[in-house]
Amino acid sequence: MAVLDFIVNILSTPAILVGLLALLGLCLQGKPAEDVVKGTIKTIVGFLVLSAGAAFLQTGSLLAFGELFNFAFGMQGVVPNNEAVVADALQNFGTSSAIIMALGMLLNIVLARFSRMHYIFLTGHHTLYMACMIAVILGGAGHLEGWMLYLAGGCLLGLIMVLSPAYCQVTFRKVTGTEGIALGHFGGIGYWLAGLVGKAFSNDPKRRSTEEISFPKRLIFLRDTTVSISLTMMVFFLVVVGVCVAKGLLGIVPPGTDAEAAQALLDPHGLTVANCGALLDIGTETHTNWIVWALTSGMSFAGGVYVILSGVRLIVGEIVPAFKGIADKIVPGAKPALDCPIAFTYAPNAVIIGFLCSFAGGIVGLLVLNGINALVPVALILPGVVPHFFCGATAGVFGNAEGGLKGCVAGSFAHGLLITFLPAICMPVFSALGYVGTTFSDADFSWMGIVFGNLVGVTSGTVLLVICVVAYLLPIVYNLVAPKREADGE
Repeated sequence: MAVLDFIVNILSTPAILVGLLALLGLCLQGKPAEDVVKGTIKTIVGFLVLSAGAAFLQTGSLLAFGELFNFAFGMQGVVPNNEAVVADALQNFGTSSAIIMALGMLLNIVLARFSRMHYIFLTGHHTLYMACMIAVILGGAGHLEGWMLYLAGGCLLGLIMVLSPAYCQVTFRKVTGTEGIALGHFGGIGYWLAGLVGKAFSNDPKRRSTEEISFPKRLIFLRDTTVSISLTMMVFFLVVVGVCVAKGLLGIVPPGTDAEAAQALLDPHGLTVANCGALLDIGTETHTNWIVWALTSGMSFAGGVYVILSGVRLIVGEIVPAFKGIADKIVPGAKPALDCPIAFTYAPNAVIIGFLCSFAGGIVGLLVLNGINALVPVALILPGVVPHFFCGATAGVFGNAEGGLKGCVAGSFAHGLLITFLPAICMPVFSALGYVGTTFSDADFSWMGIVFGNLVGVTSGTVLLVICVVAYLLPIVYNLVAPKREADGE
């Protein structure tokens, strides 16, 4: 029993389980013992760093921003954040998430080998995030448990790991000029939309690429994600906290909220507000000025993202080579699907334009949702700087590849609208599971959550399992049947 408890404890620790996957991959490649030890430990440490960064972001400045925004403008505003659900999933569904991740990676290889979508998804953190979301949706309400949850979740994860690169490849081959590489990032449906919108400008006689224009050198610093995230979030915090200050000075509170309720809302963050004549201070013991707090909170958000990305680099740097080595032996000629920054080098100007236009689309989308909210209650999705930078920049590159500068602007703007409306539609799914005020940001997470989150509510566990398995097998069946049908002239 002691040995069994030890094994169960290992398998219930997600970081150790992912580390064992890296260990297996390195051993199968015949790596020296020192490389195996180094790769395994760095994978585990990277997983722990990622989890710490996600928890810091969730409980720190992001939570404060959301609550202050609600108080300042009297509305329910949500910043879409992948890490919020992931952090909880790693605590409450850690074993399920880890097993789904491992099984999904293996099923990705099987699907790449026996279907026509020969993509090996190598973006480790997105694989983890999708595994966590699937575990939460399928198992959150106790709908699926044990091996049924693992099998259904693994099938869904393996399917989206080849499907997302497949519908991105239509445009991504134009970005890279080659078929040898693919995009592995679960914002895929948004990039596909950006390319589709950009294609509307493909026949413009005045079409020119974003790389043919002279972009102001003074804005080049925005390519540093830490700087761009810090600046954007500092502006957001200054505006939101500034409105709170004004309301404190004028004695204005949202309808139905008295001064005590307002104070109770702000207390957890060290904030004070009174009905008349009082300034808003942060940290009453140190009397930190509200401007200083807003600036440091904005940069703290960027710090949390930096910690997460540091963990991601550790994980990806070790587990991806191990996994790719296995895949190369089993699926010769497979295309590696890599993270979205791989696209940035092909059109650097489109990266900045795409970020700004996607963010503008997010603001317009927020205004539209606010108008809808006046008629029908709906979640207000604030433009999050992280998805609009990473995904919006990639959408800009896709739009530029299809329609030049105009395609970049229009495609990334449409992407900004998409990742505003999809999370709003997906949010009730997570609210029903107890994740109030939380939703994923990237497009593939949203559409997967909408489809399968609603299926959970209308099907039994057995039927849901069958749907997941059949969906996974369809590309393999098509690959076997299509050649015969073509030969028969059908």
